[in-house]
Amino acid sequence: MKNYLNFETEIKDLENELDKLKDPYNQEGLSEVDTQKISSTQREIDEKLKKIYSNLDPWQTTMVARHEDRPKAKFFIDNLFDDFISLSGDRYYGEDKSVLTGFAKFNSKSVLVIGQEKGEDLDSRIERNFGMMRPEGYRKTIRLMNLANKFKIPIISFIDTPGAYPGVGAEERGQAEAIAKSIECCMELRVPTIAIIIGEGGSGGAIALASSNKVLMLENAIYSVISPEGCATILWRDPKKMLDAAKAMKLSAKDLLKLKVIDEIIEEPLGGAHRDKDIILNNVRQTLKNNLNYFGELSSEEIMNERKNKFLKIGRNDGFMTSTQDVSTLSIKKNNFDKILRSKKVLSTIIGGLLLLSLFFLFF
Repeated sequence: MKNYLNFETEIKDLENELDKLKDPYNQEGLSEVDTQKISSTQREIDEKLKKIYSNLDPWQTTMVARHEDRPKAKFFIDNLFDDFISLSGDRYYGEDKSVLTGFAKFNSKSVLVIGQEKGEDLDSRIERNFGMMRPEGYRKTIRLMNLANKFKIPIISFIDTPGAYPGVGAEERGQAEAIAKSIECCMELRVPTIAIIIGEGGSGGAIALASSNKVLMLENAIYSVISPEGCATILWRDPKKMLDAAKAMKLSAKDLLKLKVIDEIIEEPLGGAHRDKDIILNNVRQTLKNNLNYFGELSSEEIMNERKNKFLKIGRNDGFMTSTQDVSTLSIKKNNFDKILRSKKVLSTIIGGLLLLSLFFLFF
């Protein structure tokens, strides 16, 4: 049974009609299949899908990113990689089933795969905690990322989470510290790291694993510091204003590519990734192959510097810097204002003015 979003009502009606046309055993008994009518209905469905999905607003994009039939991390791991060996436990507390981790082969080369998994049905979603990782999950990924770094194995992460788990137990076990350590670990790695946001990329729960050389997004995925509902609740105390929040947050792939927060958009089939999983699988496979080939020509030092410079460049294009070619340091280059302040004549004038102003307030 297909699941439809609230803006897909027309699509639902047309596809129900199409199913009836394809079934020769209808209510009137055995009948001939009208192939011409089937073709015209299919064309109409394709046109409707193209019109709707080419004009999605940010909130509709959020709904598509959260679609329950959307391919999850386990689907990509099972179909993209060979000889996947799942590894568990953080060696401190326990196992976190909201994240799948292990070594595998991609195009006959070893890789470490990390996937935030939401689950496919109610039971598996409860078991996976709806993709919300706990501290032990982040500590598990840190342990395995350091192991991959030791043996010079590339790391591929599939991001799909509403955010880190905000429960009391998780906070007591050091949730914030675990996320911070995970980000630190990602930035210090000397092997290629690729993060693919396949659904929701929410808050620190996503950035903890997405501090990568390449951050890729599926066309209808989202990536933001908070959910639109959470943002609307904080700013306007009204979760119903999620559309306004979604627009302001620039959480869609197109907006984030323009801001250079992500590096590439992976095209989805017409109507979203859930409509044709074979197409999205091939698109992701080809993108991974291209990016891994690119990093194969770089040294470990170049890989690390590229990652560092990538994050230092974000948001600095319109700042004080005149050039973003060399941003290996957090310090901002001196500008003309600094030169003016260093001028002795100007400096003495400013000091004299301040002295006169203080005397005025002292005597008057």
